Amino acid sequence: MDTRIKIAELITKVSGKKSPEDPDESLFESGLLDSFALPDLISALELAFKIKIPDSDLNPRKFDSITRIEAYLESKV
Repeated sequence: MDTRIKIAELITKVSGKKSPEDPDESLFESGLLDSFALPDLISALELAFKIKIPDSDLNPRKFDSITRIEAYLESKV
């Protein structure tokens, strides 16, 4: 499965709302995610991609859009 599609599905699952069409749209500014949903998204990403995201990386800016999440994951794999 394509990474971008998988990320979009996880965002939908965590937020309960459809993920944005534009992969560069801010997930936080659009109201799709908030700081309380970020840990849930991180947990979902860790499970789905079999990685460990360190606490030092828990910066909403790194996970602000599908594009940023995809770039972050590529840097970790």
